Amino acid sequence: DGYFEHSVSECRYSSKDLQGIEYIDSYYFNQVEDIRFNSTVGKYVGYTEHGVKNAEAWNKGPVLAQELGELERVCKPNAAIYYSA
Repeated sequence: DGYFEHSVSECRYSSKDLQGIEYIDSYYFNQVEDIRFNSTVGKYVGYTEHGVKNAEAWNKGPVLAQELGELERVCKPNAAIYYSA
């Protein structure tokens, strides 16, 4: 027995012109999505009591600034690889 935590980061592409890119970073605890950052929304959103508490804290700190840059740092440079496959 134990606890299980994991996160999933993904870039979603809807067009080759790079206008429709969306970066999503989701955190799960025991198979339940706890909190999610979505670049379209521009902030963290909590889905559980714990997630709401973390979202409030993370949206005020340096973690948010880092997440806001991930679309430029991760998604856009990899778009060419995605579309060439």
